Amino acid sequence: MNETEQPTEIRARIRILYLGPVAPHWEVRWSSGDRTIVDEFTQRVNARLMMLPPHDPQFRRNRERVMRDAEREGIYVTWDIDEDD
Repeated sequence: MNETEQPTEIRARIRILYLGPVAPHWEVRWSSGDRTIVDEFTQRVNARLMMLPPHDPQFRRNRERVMRDAEREGIYVTWDIDEDD
């Protein structure tokens, strides 16, 4: 394995918002950077999160996958989850 930790430059910034208990639950909002990268990343986020509310056990695993993917792509992610958790 050749996995060395290297700081990745930030190529884009996004915010992932929890929309509420009725699906779709999530929205990805572009803040800055390369819009093409964000559009492709948004498709992957939607595939992982769209039908999962934050209290679903699968959400935590998929959120970690989203964060690893964002790190590889150089996307800075902030989460806006207005849940009591």
